[in-house]
Amino acid sequence: MTSRPSYTLLPEAARWRGRTVALYGGSFNPAHKGHRRVARECLKRLEVDAIWFMISPGNPQKADDTMAAFNRRCESVSMMVGHHPRMIVTDVEKRLGTRYSADTITALQRAMPKTRFIWVMGADNLAAFHSWHRWKDIATSLPIAVFDRPGYAVRGLNSRFAKCFAQFRKTPQELKASRSPAWAFVTMPRHPASATQARQLLGKKWLSGFDRKEN
Repeated sequence: MTSRPSYTLLPEAARWRGRTVALYGGSFNPAHKGHRRVARECLKRLEVDAIWFMISPGNPQKADDTMAAFNRRCESVSMMVGHHPRMIVTDVEKRLGTRYSADTITALQRAMPKTRFIWVMGADNLAAFHSWHRWKDIATSLPIAVFDRPGYAVRGLNSRFAKCFAQFRKTPQELKASRSPAWAFVTMPRHPASATQARQLLGKKWLSGFDRKEN
């Protein structure tokens, strides 16, 4: 659960009251064009008011020695997003003191009860979603939009989550108005970029210092 009081979110609560926000959490280690592609398709296909890039202070499922500093990852996302008014880069997980997605969602819904949230993730995460902390709680707390990624569609659609919640699958157009549990698999033009490839290209520059070229 949260280690800090929810009043830290009052500015967001006022701004996003009555709106629908897509939550796109991740390490973004670093951010790349594939992430932006997902965000653009999310705004277009799901008709949400905004998408939040929630940069994780630390991913429980990834080794810290491969993770760049939090500020560097935030800068990476900010550079990728540019000045898009509906793509929001946020440190909300750091402010809340949460590391697990389930705890972040619980805290956000308590602090912002007048805002509707949709969870966004790639098909690569869907394949292993059942290993996430309180994954069934996530699935029943808010609608989930799963975006296709090269090489993961079949595994994702045959995952434990997909089978368990098969009867709750919706079309992307239905998701915004659906009550939980509800999920949709969103196909889109695929982008080959990955954070692993970006780190390999940047080499030690990524962990020790950020070069300012877009990846």
